[in-house]
Amino acid sequence: MLTTKPMYPSIPARDLGRAKRFYEKLGFKPIEEGPEGAYYATGDTKFFLYESAYAGTNQATTAGWEVDDLDKEMSELRSRGVVFEEYDLPGIKTVNGIATVDSEKAAWFKDSEGNILNIAEVLH
Repeated sequence: MLTTKPMYPSIPARDLGRAKRFYEKLGFKPIEEGPEGAYYATGDTKFFLYESAYAGTNQATTAGWEVDDLDKEMSELRSRGVVFEEYDLPGIKTVNGIATVDSEKAAWFKDSEGNILNIAEVLH
């Protein structure tokens, strides 16, 4: 059954080389590579980066990470050149890149291919 199997995001890239350089800037190193793309380890799972002409066309979050300290992660990512998105949507308004919704605060940024990524901290 699928409920017992690991699931991993597949992230499209118009330019696979450019995308690989972006994810390396975030600290990721490929754990497996082939002509079809590259796999990266993240926590207890992995994600697949592959070439596609449709990269960056999704207007919603492609993948996200739960972090322990959102402010610290944002500071680190900003030091690596990541720019956080600002949103003013029904139910989500960011201030300095951060939205607080219920018991979570979150931030979004785009990768080199225009895919929207998210980091979030559960507030206790």
